[in-house]
Amino acid sequence: MTAADQRGPLQVARRAQILEALQRDGALRVSDLTVALGAAAVTIRRDIAQLAAEGLVQRVHGGVALIADEPPAPEESTTRAADGPAGRTLGMLVPSLDYYWPDVARGAEEAARELDMRVILRGSSYDTEDDRPQLERLIGRMGVDGLVIAPRMDAPTADRTLEWLATTGVPTVLLERTAVAGPHHAVMESVVTDHALGAAMAVRHLTSLGHTKVGLVLSQLSPTRPHIRRGWLEAAAELGLDVENTVDTLVPDPRSPDWDASLDAVLARCRATDTTALLVHADAQAIALVQLCEERHISVPGQLSVIAYDDEVAGLFTPPLTAVRPPRRSIGRAAVRLLADRFADADRPAHRVVISPALRVRESTAPPASF
Repeated sequence: MTAADQRGPLQVARRAQILEALQRDGALRVSDLTVALGAAAVTIRRDIAQLAAEGLVQRVHGGVALIADEPPAPEESTTRAADGPAGRTLGMLVPSLDYYWPDVARGAEEAARELDMRVILRGSSYDTEDDRPQLERLIGRMGVDGLVIAPRMDAPTADRTLEWLATTGVPTVLLERTAVAGPHHAVMESVVTDHALGAAMAVRHLTSLGHTKVGLVLSQLSPTRPHIRRGWLEAAAELGLDVENTVDTLVPDPRSPDWDASLDAVLARCRATDTTALLVHADAQAIALVQLCEERHISVPGQLSVIAYDDEVAGLFTPPLTAVRPPRRSIGRAAVRLLADRFADADRPAHRVVISPALRVRESTAPPASF
């Protein structure tokens, strides 16, 4: 049975129409073919990929062309090499454009410029139930060649969206997320911060100062919190710290009516357990706790040392807060370079890149003193 026999009759007919149109016009854009054939851009791209794999056409930026008998000289070429990154357009979807992610986007744009690519940036939301409409617009209407995205992984539709994404044939790199997709649970390429390592670095710094009760305060809404908690637990176990009789709590969004009460409860728990140091995610929560300490005449770092996790604005506060800083720009840069490598070699193994954060020691940590 031939490859054509294994495909449906509509696919065979549509790909024949593409070849016929190319014989007439020489080169066509994906957008032209979607109109002419009445098929979705994703479908047309899949057809082009199959025809290219069979050696019948060559993919060019935004479309497809017949394979030339003699390739043009470099100075005469009007299209990029089919297997290179230059001229490619990348779609970038992140859940926020005002916290954490702007630096990731800057890193991606820097790397894209160096590789002669461009980035189309779109913002989603932590409240979004489904990222698929945004992704469909990037792939279908904007014709991106690849994606760097941070999708909602806890949404009910997340698995279906990733399964769909795997069928599009568009190279994708996840940002600060890991996942598998497709019938064989293939690993999706990703770039992540080693948040567990960052938490462990904070715990080790505090124990080096003499703290034996190091508590943990995490934002309820953060997708990063499981990794930070794992690092805190692993470091505490390694160093012989008691995590049962200290602070280990989640706090709500600052807009929640329970916000003030949750911070009061953290400080009450610190007093009850003689906890003298806290690792707090994220900056807003850490700053709010330090301000509450000021109101309650609790000295930071004299009576309570505080390390913030994220370092967006921790260094701007007074006192400047010691903080764990994820490598945000490096995350964006590495994701774009993964896509560039994928364009150059479609058959390379999937890569999962893990980048270490840094600890910035400032004025909110010191040797312990009792409350």
